[in-house]
Amino acid sequence: MKSAIVTGVRGGIGKAVKEKLLDAGFYVTGMDVFDDDEAAENYTYMKGDLSCASDREKLIAAGAEKTGVIDVLVNVAGVAPKVRADLLTMTEESYDFVTDINTKGTFFLTQAAANHMIAHKNEGLRYIVNISSLSAYATSTNRGEYCISKAGVSMITKLFADRLAGEGIMVNEIRPGIIRTGMTATVKQKYDDLIAGGLLPVARWGEPQDIAAGVFALCSGALPYVTGQSIDVDGGFHIQRL
Repeated sequence: MKSAIVTGVRGGIGKAVKEKLLDAGFYVTGMDVFDDDEAAENYTYMKGDLSCASDREKLIAAGAEKTGVIDVLVNVAGVAPKVRADLLTMTEESYDFVTDINTKGTFFLTQAAANHMIAHKNEGLRYIVNISSLSAYATSTNRGEYCISKAGVSMITKLFADRLAGEGIMVNEIRPGIIRTGMTATVKQKYDDLIAGGLLPVARWGEPQDIAAGVFALCSGALPYVTGQSIDVDGGFHIQRL
């Protein structure tokens, strides 16, 4: 049985990724900031904060406990700013809150997982998949800290892909578009109107399962010659149209 770690596992995308991997026969260890998740035969839940070094260490240990190795890491956990603010008034506290989780936490959990994967060799390739955002390249001047944090995730992907390819660890990134999750619930009407107005070639909201399908494609072994790649799962948002 292969082992996977998924962060942000109680939210829409994280939960969908967890369920996809469980259905595929993985043993999944999940982490989020909420109280205990439901129990399952091949699922372990750990309450923890991605920005906390000791919680990251505990997650790596828990992820390897059942099988002895970590085959897959999926970095889903992320936060938006608590208050959307113009670049000229954004606070350092908001910047630190967002980047500590989205960027620093992702970097150092990836580092810890990579070191464990290298130290505990396993047959076949291992996979790390980072969930970033269309905000890695599309500006939102009222949530600049989020855009910066996700652009950082894109570079984290490339750096670790370069460093780890020789170790048999493929590192890739999914860039979700407008996905129906708790994070977008507060701006639902805005995106309803934009989608109705022709923003997306595929004229619908994305669902968490759309992202989970992309993640599974990258960590199932179906794409063994792909690393350092950013895949836009966004209904065509990234297409520049006249």
